[in-house]
This record gives sequence, C-alpha cells and structure tokens, in this order.
Amino acid sequence: MKVLKFGGTSVGSVKSILSLKRIVEAEARTQPVVVVVSALDGITDELIATSKIALQGDERWKDNFDEMVTRHHQMIDTIITDNKKRVDLFNKVDALFEQLRSIYYGVFLIHDLSGKTLDAIVSYGERLSSNIVASLVKNGVRMNARDFIRTEKKNGKHTLDADLTVKLVKEAFGQVDTTPNNKAVYVVPGFIARDRDSHETTNLGRGGSDYTAAIIAASLDAEILEIWTDVDGFMTADPKVIKSAYTINELSYVEAMELCNFGAKVIYPPTIYPVCIKNIPIKVKNTFNPNHPGTLIKEKIDDDNKPIKGISSIKGTSLITVTGLSMVGVIGVNRRIFTTLANKGISVFMVSQASSENSTSIGVRDEDAAAAADALNAEFAKEIETGAMFPMQVESGLATIAIVGENMKQTPGIAGKLFGTLGRSGISVIACAQGASETNISFVVDGRFLRKSLNVLH
Repeated sequence: MKVLKFGGTSVGSVKSILSLKRIVEAEARTQPVVVVVSALDGITDELIATSKIALQGDERWKDNFDEMVTRHHQMIDTIITDNKKRVDLFNKVDALFEQLRSIYYGVFLIHDLSGKTLDAIVSYGERLSSNIVASLVKNGVRMNARDFIRTEKKNGKHTLDADLTVKLVKEAFGQVDTTPNNKAVYVVPGFIARDRDSHETTNLGRGGSDYTAAIIAASLDAEILEIWTDVDGFMTADPKVIKSAYTINELSYVEAMELCNFGAKVIYPPTIYPVCIKNIPIKVKNTFNPNHPGTLIKEKIDDDNKPIKGISSIKGTSLITVTGLSMVGVIGVNRRIFTTLANKGISVFMVSQASSENSTSIGVRDEDAAAAADALNAEFAKEIETGAMFPMQVESGLATIAIVGENMKQTPGIAGKLFGTLGRSGISVIACAQGASETNISFVVDGRFLRKSLNVLH
C-alpha cells in the first residue's frame, strides 16, 4: 500500500486536480492507495479571513462566502462529467456549505469567535476538497479523518495523541484488502482531527495534512509516503533567491528534518518522525511535473560523498540573550529558560552558549520575541532585581541560515571555509551553533544581508 498526499496547489485548479486524478489512478492499478488531500489552494486563509470579517459585524462576510461557494461549484462543473456523480457531489458540498454559513452567521450575530469555533470553520476546507477528490477518482472511497485522528490538549495547544490515533487508524483500515486485487482509492481529508476527550473538531496545525499522511503511512506500514506538491523536491537553496539552485536527488531523514526546521517549506517538519521510525521512505514529487524524479528521503544515502546537501534559512529571527555572572556554574538555568518558553508555547530553533556559561542566546521568530522576553524577565525577576542577572537583551530583524549535510563531519575545515567566505564578503556572524553530530551548522546574520549570504555560500 502507498500513501499519497496532495497539497493545496495540487487540488487548487482544474489542471492540477486532473493531474492528481491521472497520478492516483495509475498507482491504483497495482495496489490500494490512500490519498490525503489539503483544502483548495488559498481556501484555509479565506476561511479565516471571512471569520474575522463576520466577527466585526461586517456583512461583507457573505461576499467572501459566496466566492468560496462559486469556486468549488465551478470546479465540480468542470471536472465531474458524469451527471449523477455531479448531482450527488453538489448535494454533499452544498450541505457542508449550509453548515458553514450557519456558523459564520452565528459569529456575525454575537461578535464572538472562539478557538473552538475557528477550528470548526477551518475544517471545512479539507472536508470539501476530500469529497471532490473522492468523486473524481475512479473507485474513490472517502474516509472521515475525525474518526481516527485524535488530539489532546497540552500547554493550551492541540497535539497528536499518537497511541490512540495509531490504534484507530489500524481499526479504520483493518478490513482493507492490501492485495493488488483491491483497486480502491481511500481519500482522507488532511489537517483535521477530533479531541479525544471533548470530541470537538480540532486540527494538527498549518501544514498538518502532511502529518496526517505520515501518521497513516506509519500506522499501516505503507511501502512509501509520497508528498505531491508544486516543486520538484528539496532544492539546494531557495530558487527564488539562488538562480543556480537545483533539486537534491536523495536526503537522509536527518538532513530533511534539519532543512525543514530551518525554513525549507517542502514538507511539514513533524511529518518525518512517524515514517522515520518505521523506515518508510518519503518521495517528494511535483504534481505539475510528474515525470521529474523528485527527492527521495530515506535512512541512509548510497555512495554519497557531498559534504553539504543544502542551505536553508529563516527570515524574521530575533535573538534573545540571557546574561549574568550568576549563571556561571549554576545548574538548572537553561532548564528554567526552556521550560518557561515551552510553557508559553514558544519554539526555540537555535541555541548558542558562551563557554564561560555567563550568557545563552536563543533564536526565536520575531513574532514570539516580545512574549519570550517578558516570560524570561518574569522567570528571572529575583536575579535581575539583585543584579545577578541582566534584563533580557532582544535583537530583532535578523536571519538564521543553516548549512546541512551529514558528511560534513567527515570533511575538515567546513566551518572555517564558511565563516571565511562570509567575512570576505563583509558579512558579520552574530551567533552560531553546531551540534556534535555536525549535520547542521547554523548561524545568525543581519536580516539585510540574508540574500547576499545565501548567494556567496551557494
């Protein structure tokens, strides 16, 4: 069995969704296939925007809503040629739109938009697209992801309940014939889930459709997970910045994870772990260029002698520096830093610490910087008051660059060459970090020099 995931751009136009149909039906000739789909391109953003308009008591929410209805109707009219199928699909889609209209009207009337209501609203994108795809492809069978993808509340956020989800996925697909005799295509809406306790509709976060596909692939011991998107795979750098960037043929799981964590938006980072522990390969392919081989991600790369695989970056980085002589030799300071930020739901993607232990710098996204600094100032208020530590220093408008490759550890002088190249180009490195595995060298520069840094390094 294969699991194929198609993103928003892959279902966002008539051309792309018909390409999806050809790809899926070709795969289904030899084995059963699970297809996970995102909402039509841009629809999730439109669902959220319409919610905010309704919240303000602005009747223009109806115009946005009608545009979404029209877009889905036009697609169905164009791609579903069988009259009975088209009528049946219109009935399903219009029933969903009536539910959505009622929710928007409630938000409009009471001027309230709770997190629970917004979660319900954004779920309609995938619920609509999955019905369309299930009707479009031959032998399509729609599955309800909320029957088997479960979340739990942790630190105010919905996170996957992995054990329960695996159990429910196996039960949901337990009767599926996995032999070539079964030509069925099981279509699953990505992203959406259900709370294990309240049974309310939740989701796995933006990009969560990739995660849905990975969870299903791992639970069913799939042969491969294919991520179909609008690029030819992982690139050596951002092709919008580096014209000479090219597709990487193969990556290890670790290399792919590092590139994803540092800004490569090819796949959602949590996607890799569930399939990695089952040693299930991931293939990243282009719906618009299906004959391109794409990028294969697996445990070990054969005969790979390239020390550096790719360069990735995060714009809008802030560096928060915790400093004070009282930190030297004191056990537990870093634990307090990371626990405090975790409790606030703030992700840290880079850490740089002085060998004297008198300062620790952490990289966060610009939008999290103020909340992170406030939380740390509160956590260390006593030390700051006595002068043992200083208030948090925040430097924003920066960019983080990561150089990734598992073979860097076997190649002396990579870091020296890297920083020498930047220095000769007049670019200062503000902070840097390198793990003992030497898979990733990451560093922070002034955001104004990001494009220049990427070009001189590539």
